[in-house]
Amino acid sequence: MGDEELSYVLTAVIARTSLLTAVTKGTATAHVVELRQGLALVPMSAALSDEVADATAERRTDFWNLPAGFDRVLADWSKEGPVAYVESEYFGGMGEENVAVWRDGQLALGPLHLVEPEPLPAEGTPVCRALRELGAVAGTRDDEFESVGLGEHRNTESWLT
Repeated sequence: MGDEELSYVLTAVIARTSLLTAVTKGTATAHVVELRQGLALVPMSAALSDEVADATAERRTDFWNLPAGFDRVLADWSKEGPVAYVESEYFGGMGEENVAVWRDGQLALGPLHLVEPEPLPAEGTPVCRALRELGAVAGTRDDEFESVGLGEHRNTESWLT
């Protein structure tokens, strides 16, 4: 089993497909990828991070890769509907999740953090909680993560192809 089979890395913005399609029209490097349940994600590539970063803004320390000032952009986008920023990284069963959801121009959930081996909260993982805020519903045998299709790729770059 290769390292890529043991690891999972995702850094992305997730929202309704129609919302992400509309708000990213003026962004040269955003790539909207449809998921299930009417949701889509925009992988946070290095090019997109460079494009949306605000050199005059202070970088938030509660996320690894959130570009400086991008939280204000996400808040603005959320005036059209809820928007989540998700960071999830696992390797060999150990990992970390960081998420936040904006709604109506304001932070509505989070930032939430989970570092393995912390016990799983009764409400579920931060990513699943964020997906619920966006309207995702768990399946009979799957949580929200699997139900919307986030398990289809093992790393952020794979969503770009």
